[in-house]
Amino acid sequence: MSDPALRTLQQVFGYEAFRGEQHTIIQHVIAGGDALVLMPTGGGKSLCYQIPALVRAGTGVVVSPLIALMQDQVDALTELGVRAAYLNSSQDWQTARQVEKQFLAGELDLLYVAPERLLTDRCLDMLARGHIALFAIDEAHCVSQWGHDFRPEYLGLSFLAQRWPDVPRIALTATATAETRTEIAQRLHLEQAPHFVASFDRPNISYHIVEKTEVRKQLLQFIQQYHRGDCGIVYALSRNRVEETAAFLQSHGVSALAYHAGLPAEQRAAHQSRFLREDGVVMVATIAFGMGVNKPDVRFVAHIDLPKSIEGYYQETGRAGRDGEPATAWLAYGLQDVVQLHRMVAESNGDVQHQRNQARKIDAMLGLCETVTCRRQLLLDYFGQPIEPCGNCDVCLDPPQTWDGTVAAQKLLSTIYRLWRECGQAYGAGHVIDILRGRETERVQQNRHQALSVFGVGADLSVKEWRRILRQLIAYKLIEVQAHQFGTLTLTEHSRAVLKGERAVMLRKDSHTKPVGASRPQEEQLPPVAQACFERLRQWRAQVAKEHEVPPYIIFNNATLKEVALLRPATLNELGRISGIGARKLAAYGEAVLACLDAYEQALVE
Repeated sequence: MSDPALRTLQQVFGYEAFRGEQHTIIQHVIAGGDALVLMPTGGGKSLCYQIPALVRAGTGVVVSPLIALMQDQVDALTELGVRAAYLNSSQDWQTARQVEKQFLAGELDLLYVAPERLLTDRCLDMLARGHIALFAIDEAHCVSQWGHDFRPEYLGLSFLAQRWPDVPRIALTATATAETRTEIAQRLHLEQAPHFVASFDRPNISYHIVEKTEVRKQLLQFIQQYHRGDCGIVYALSRNRVEETAAFLQSHGVSALAYHAGLPAEQRAAHQSRFLREDGVVMVATIAFGMGVNKPDVRFVAHIDLPKSIEGYYQETGRAGRDGEPATAWLAYGLQDVVQLHRMVAESNGDVQHQRNQARKIDAMLGLCETVTCRRQLLLDYFGQPIEPCGNCDVCLDPPQTWDGTVAAQKLLSTIYRLWRECGQAYGAGHVIDILRGRETERVQQNRHQALSVFGVGADLSVKEWRRILRQLIAYKLIEVQAHQFGTLTLTEHSRAVLKGERAVMLRKDSHTKPVGASRPQEEQLPPVAQACFERLRQWRAQVAKEHEVPPYIIFNNATLKEVALLRPATLNELGRISGIGARKLAAYGEAVLACLDAYEQALVE
């Protein structure tokens, strides 16, 4: 075979063919070219630098932001026969020195390094004395100061272009708008590098967004009804909320763990290890958890608070269904989430422009929640990739009813206007709704707001209904939340047309019959005999993984085991033709897999 990239793919990784633009990217980097690569989570980004590192002379240096996950990445490569190691602050000096010696001796194919470690004088001096095949900058969106996951240490990586101008650099991310891509290219000096942008669509993920009522009970019902016993991730905004939610789920029989930056490092590592190595674990976490998580069988990602941006939401939900099997992205949100996020932005250290940018991201996220059209359409349009309605989100599966909310919108906008015009002050949602509903609260009486002409004009609607209307008017940019003024509400330039009757406002109705989440994703079922074989192979895999102290998917993923169970090969040659079984794994586990199949066949006969 004359193509070394394809030969490496087949012999080392056990796959017959490349997907999408993988081959083009890999050939470009092998030839010494720089590249900026955008692929969805699970799209095969890692192969785009791993294969060039194996084909080119020298060691591929991979900059990775999460030291907690380097061990699993290195374990997975080691199982494939790739000489891989990492350098980060979790190692003692003897171990680190041994890795440095291996690198200098040319004994490593891939070396993973944390960005803060890479930029130390000791590490730079070591790299200067070795032979580097390429630099791969993973999670490259971390360099964007406008992005959702900015990490200051990434800014120093622009130095690589000057220090090693002849070494190809490949920056990779799963999440970036056109604006963020431009910023990545500028900050990493990749302005001349081609951009390889794959489709952001993850068709196996079903998106479902619900109004928050009793969110922990809603979450529990969603898990029990649609994902009982499945592995999942639940994201919450605060540490306290993480711990309370994990404890609540545990008390109701869910195998849930907590993860946030405030926990001791040993506890975080232990919880992450259990999540990666055990079946059916639900991780309740802040966004401190998840980047780089390669666990393929996460069946759902749930958010119990509104994410700060569509970029963050897309990346976090993308951790579900990396194996291509059906998965669910479930989100519960409320008006208080919007107010809280705007307040957090107002209290941040960013300048005015940065705060405005973050506020726009929150509004875009709210727009995704309030849309009456296909959620996937809106989600992908945000990244500049228009598609047809997907048929696999709650809006497509159960289209919401709409109603002419123009009069209700006028009443709400008029109340905000009257408070400002006649009282000279802006107020928050609770007080505005009290006036609309004609409630003579202590605050209303103190300010004599019962004398306003709008007092009681909305008594026909409940607090919940008014809050729903208010959320939608914020999403339509008819109302702004002034977070720096304690979440007060003001009108926008678009409000006038509604108040004057020049613009109609269609609002979505609340569907009381709407389920809390998706119907359980329908995985493609194996025939009964093959399913029983698959379960036996899973038991064998679990034992091997325990002996090797690695997650089971590092031995073989579910898709590979299902194919083995379906085809039940009789020889090593037949087994080696199955996707995901390369030469190293065939040599290491082939005989054991065949023995497992023989035992199963024997049991069938008996």
